[in-house]
Parts: sequence; C-alpha cells; structure tokens
Amino acid sequence: MNKDFRVVVLMGGWSSEREVSLTSGRGVANAIRERGWSNVIELDMDRDVAAKLKELKPDVVFNALHGTPGEDGTVQGMLDLMGIAYTHSGLEASVIAIDKELTKMVLVPHGVRMPAGTIVESESLYSGDPIARPYVLKPVNEGSSVGVAIVTDESNYGSPIGRDVEGPWRHFDTLLAEPFVKGHELTVAVLNDEALAVTELKPKVGFYDYDSKYTDGLTEHVCPAQIPDDIAQSMKDMAAKAHKLLGCRGASRSDFRWDDEQGEAGIFLLEVNTQPGMTPLSLVPEQAKVCGISYGELVERLIEEALTRKKG
Repeated sequence: MNKDFRVVVLMGGWSSEREVSLTSGRGVANAIRERGWSNVIELDMDRDVAAKLKELKPDVVFNALHGTPGEDGTVQGMLDLMGIAYTHSGLEASVIAIDKELTKMVLVPHGVRMPAGTIVESESLYSGDPIARPYVLKPVNEGSSVGVAIVTDESNYGSPIGRDVEGPWRHFDTLLAEPFVKGHELTVAVLNDEALAVTELKPKVGFYDYDSKYTDGLTEHVCPAQIPDDIAQSMKDMAAKAHKLLGCRGASRSDFRWDDEQGEAGIFLLEVNTQPGMTPLSLVPEQAKVCGISYGELVERLIEEALTRKKG
C-alpha cells in the first residue's frame, strides 16, 4: 500500500461521545504514523468540516467519529457527495444501524433474534410501565449505552419513575422499551465480513453502561469468552450475518445478551455499532489482537478497504 496517501483522521465533533472519539482518532493517527505513513492529519470536526476537507484534499478519511452526525449517515453522505473515500460503513447502513427499530426491521425477518420492543413517549412513563418489569429503556438513536436504564421492581432509577428522578426520560422525548434479557453481556467484532471473536463483558458494578465502557478498571473483558463453542459460533455467525444484511463495511461490532438457561435460543442481538471505538479499552482492537492482528495493522486494513471500495 502507498503510505504517501494523505489520510485525514476525522474525530471529535459535538456528540455525547466526543471525548471517546478524540481518543480513538489520536490512537489511529499515532498508529499509522508509527507504521510509516507520512501524511496523516488529525481533524477535529466542526461545522466547517466540508470546507476544511476541500482544502486538505485527502485521499481517504478515517472516520473515527462516534454518535451523530458521524455515525448516522450524515457525514457519510457528505463524503459521498465530495467523492472522498472513507472507512467504515456507508450512508445506507449507517442510517439503518443507528436506529434500533430500523435495525430490527431489517434483521428479524432474516432470522436474527432480537428482543421485542416498543417505542414509548417518555411522558407516558410517569403514569405507568409500558411493559412488564424488568425491562430496558434506551434512546432509539444513540450508541455506547448512552441513556440506557434498566428498570426492575426495585428500579435503579427509583420506583416509580418520576419527573424528578434522573433517567433517560428527562433527556429524550421518545425511548425504546425492551424486555430485559438476563444472563451474559457479550460482543462480537466483524472485520471485512469476518467475525473475529467473542468477548464477555463483566462490569464490576451495575451494568455495562457508558462509564463502564470507557473507564479503565470498571469492566473485566474475557476474550475469548469462556462459553460453549456452539454458543460462541452462533454469535459469530449472527454478527457476520447482521453485518452483511445491513451492508456494513470495514469493522462493525454486534452486542448480545445470552440467557444461558435457554441455550442457543437465549442468544439475543441488541444492536450493531457501525463505528466501533478504537481506544485502548475498545473491543475491536482487543479482538483483532487475539486473532493476531496488531492495532496498526487493523487500522491499515480499514484504510485499504476504503480505498479499494472507492476504486471499485
């Protein structure tokens, strides 16, 4: 690969995941510089991003953004219009995968098991539960467990839910309510259509929320997960299938819950992340390492896929 190509690492932005994106982007930029890339530019995205990209004239953009507008198809559409190659998924896959209900509409008819859910107005939660407890409330269009609440009989947010009680109902007009799947928290990374490994996530306190994901020491990562081989393979097959059905490119990450009392029938895919993190605590680099792929090689593979896609 020509390491003189100009690479712009697009990161930061203004989503709730800005700081994580900055960490991912800096890691990516440093990794490819260490591997001999001579023309790497870090760009913290602002509202003038199109003008800056026009001036920089990149051969490829490494999309290290998380959340909106870098993960929902907005930035992908802009880069498509500008004719710039970029890593990770394109416009259509990004629009669908960021929306948990749209994701279900695509995947469930093809046999991908996901929890049943219903969209609720946050205001309605003050008068009663939308489904039987325990259940999960989450924003429809957010990632990294932003705004997720598990509502039990005791409720980690108070019982009953109230206007003066902190929770996602105070920050989002509508939420997705899903039955809570007990058991194990697991995730599978897919790189260029191939599932890498299964990681079990064991938070030391509570559940695998935003803080647990990005604070060192709060979650134990067990990779490969110590689960039966047939269960691990089913998850890998399901993640690869979801990646392909959604039209994902480069790397994606599928998050699962597994109720081990139900065997294979207890595997539920929760969501597909088209812009998985690239921080030191991130799961895709961790699984790639288990498969013998270094962080720098992982980044190069994503760049190569983007350039090949544009050429093709």
